[in-house]
Amino acid sequence: MVRIVGKAERVVDFEGLTIDEYCGNVATTDDRISIAHVKVAQASSEPFLTLDYDEWMCVLRGRIVILNDGDEEPLEVKAGQTVFIAKGERFRPTFPDGDTEYIPVCLPAFRPDRCIREEADGGEVSKKLKSLHGADVAVVPSAEPLPETLFHMCLASRWEAAKAANVAYFPPTFEADGFLTHATAVPARLIETANHFYTETAGDWICLRFTRSALRQAGIYVRDEAASPVGGQAVGTAWNEWVCPHIIGGIPPSVVNKEFAMSRDSDGKAFLAIRGVTDIA
Repeated sequence: MVRIVGKAERVVDFEGLTIDEYCGNVATTDDRISIAHVKVAQASSEPFLTLDYDEWMCVLRGRIVILNDGDEEPLEVKAGQTVFIAKGERFRPTFPDGDTEYIPVCLPAFRPDRCIREEADGGEVSKKLKSLHGADVAVVPSAEPLPETLFHMCLASRWEAAKAANVAYFPPTFEADGFLTHATAVPARLIETANHFYTETAGDWICLRFTRSALRQAGIYVRDEAASPVGGQAVGTAWNEWVCPHIIGGIPPSVVNKEFAMSRDSDGKAFLAIRGVTDIA
């Protein structure tokens, strides 16, 4: 039956960014698909995102430059073009010129609990979307499959020693922490974690990237649960909503597909970035 199902609803209006939803959980109470009209008035960028839905971005005006996790070069999407982002991709949309408009189409519909936004304390955009949808902004996708790509940080010297001996790496607090190795699907959280636990630990640190499937093939299980203490030191007070992949075992060198250096300040204490992961401009 042909019918009008709803009307546009302004879901975001913040610092030159407006989002009008024409179809979706807010505008039409329909979880099957969402369609919106986004206007970006000035040069800006989103945080890194990981989606639990497929998204098509149809650029009407200006251009979007997308930084995709694992790709050497960014992807430029010009007016009149459509880009597809598959469920589970980690990417960062940037708007280098401002004056940009695009239509995002999400299948199933956008909801805050289907989108990881790698931003500290939840930005104003996230808070607005959360209030409209009546749900918390997710820290991991709420539906299967669980995030495939995982990250762990460690002292470079310990990792190099494990590789040289061709044995699995275990963190020094492995037994004290309940025979598990901490990991995350949101690498930006490692900076906050490092500055909470490790500012007094001298030395070079690295971030290891691997997959849940590679661990499983090596006979290692991943358990997703709340953030837990490290060596008896409590987690941060704002981490209550984090869902953390805990590796029940060590990390064999064979499962790691990429290593990234972590940068620190001039005093060698505060952690600043994971090079090539969180510091992509």
